[in-house]
Amino acid sequence: MISFVVPAYNEEFELPQTLESIRVAAQNRQYEIIVVDDASTDRTEVVAREAGVRLVAINRRQIAAARNAGARAAGGDVLLFVDADTRINEKHVSGAVAVLQAGYSGGSAHVTVGGTIPMWSKVFLKVFCAMYFAVKLGAGAFLFTTRKNFDAVGGFDESLFVGEEVYFTLALHKLGPFRILPESIVTSGRKLRMYSAREILNNSLHVIFGGTRAARSREGLEIWYGGRRETRSASPV
Repeated sequence: MISFVVPAYNEEFELPQTLESIRVAAQNRQYEIIVVDDASTDRTEVVAREAGVRLVAINRRQIAAARNAGARAAGGDVLLFVDADTRINEKHVSGAVAVLQAGYSGGSAHVTVGGTIPMWSKVFLKVFCAMYFAVKLGAGAFLFTTRKNFDAVGGFDESLFVGEEVYFTLALHKLGPFRILPESIVTSGRKLRMYSAREILNNSLHVIFGGTRAARSREGLEIWYGGRRETRSASPV
């Protein structure tokens, strides 16, 4: 069985389309969807319950903890982590299954940003993604592995508030080859719309020069934990 783990914080507008995209992508496979509601103050819990998926509630405000909580509740031998503002399709599911059956330790996919974003951010994303995926690091918005491999690496590092997907990917690399699927997922571009270039640069430099010490605290991580949300979904299924 495939377990889709969807960490969510205040995602009432994005979550419905994400869940629908997962259901369409899963097709006739045996699967479950687990939404991990991490201290939302909006209708995220209601949306998940109305959608009929499994709901896990935590109060950590930390993406690594949310993903791990979902994995602990999962019953599948294949784990697909899909952020609540991210759309996938059937090629991502079939690709992930094929890759894991071929002996890869795990994988991710290329990323496309949904909605209109500033021109500067288009240039930034093109350069960043080219460098990031060239070294086969996984995008946090979409990651997959087996239950066996997840347990072997100890899941996501809950001492980190950002960059946990990098360390998770590096740990999987030690178990075997890691695959980046060519089919792009579509994830929300709201950070690029709601935060200025200065704010994003300052937050990024804080993490780059602060290293793991900076990643172990929410301080200075406003674009990840500030909680700004749009009042509608900008990313279609």
